[in-house]
Amino acid sequence: MQEITVNIINKSANPLPSYATAGSSGMDIRANIDKEVILQPLERFLTPTGIFIELPEGYEAQIRPRSGMALKQGITCLNSPGTVDSDYRGELKVILINLSNQVQVINNGDRIAQMVIAKTEKAELFLVQQLNETVRGDGGFGHTGVK
Repeated sequence: MQEITVNIINKSANPLPSYATAGSSGMDIRANIDKEVILQPLERFLTPTGIFIELPEGYEAQIRPRSGMALKQGITCLNSPGTVDSDYRGELKVILINLSNQVQVINNGDRIAQMVIAKTEKAELFLVQQLNETVRGDGGFGHTGVK
């Protein structure tokens, strides 16, 4: 696995994002809030992290839900995965939503999402009148069904 250097500023009192295990793809990121946030069912909250990053050109950070939080509390990330472009220098913030039917609480320092650093490619688009045929064709959205 190739490692890259990512410059980071941490304006929170929380630890830096980190990989939980040697095989982890994502680094846990934490809430940086002054007081607990009460999330009603179906309520959204833009959660600050206190983290600012400088990615090398050709990379993005993907902000993804944490599976344990989704399963145990019904909380997930909207706009998922969220994309942090290499030229963005603002604070990382995570849109959380409570999809459970119970009130949920977010506390300062809670692990709220995971950040995956991924290489990106630029595409050059060519306008054509027809695309090459494939077996699948234009079938999508479950067209293969259950066989």
